[in-house]
Amino acid sequence: MDKKAAIAALSALGQETRLDVFRHLVTAGPEGVGAGDLAQELDVRANTLSTHLAALARAGLISAERAGRAIRYRADHDGIRALFDFLLHDCCKGRPELCGPFAPSRSPEITKAER
Repeated sequence: MDKKAAIAALSALGQETRLDVFRHLVTAGPEGVGAGDLAQELDVRANTLSTHLAALARAGLISAERAGRAIRYRADHDGIRALFDFLLHDCCKGRPELCGPFAPSRSPEITKAER
């Protein structure tokens, strides 16, 4: 990932609804969520959600798959990993092993409290 792509990804996440959508899709796992269900679960109008989903997809953070008339959205783990790699590239003066894990196991209670 280059600097321009990282800025686009971080900008996409810098909006409250898009961050909520992104976190919801990460939580949903590989099966993803249908657009209609996502709109209902997050209480966002369909046309507004569509705009946010497009921004996240352009930033490489989510992907979409059409199944008949429905579209399912998923977190794009390759895109997320690329953003993390970009952000941590120079971690600890080029010695990332000193930075420790950045995806610690977390209890559901902690995760819910952060939302």
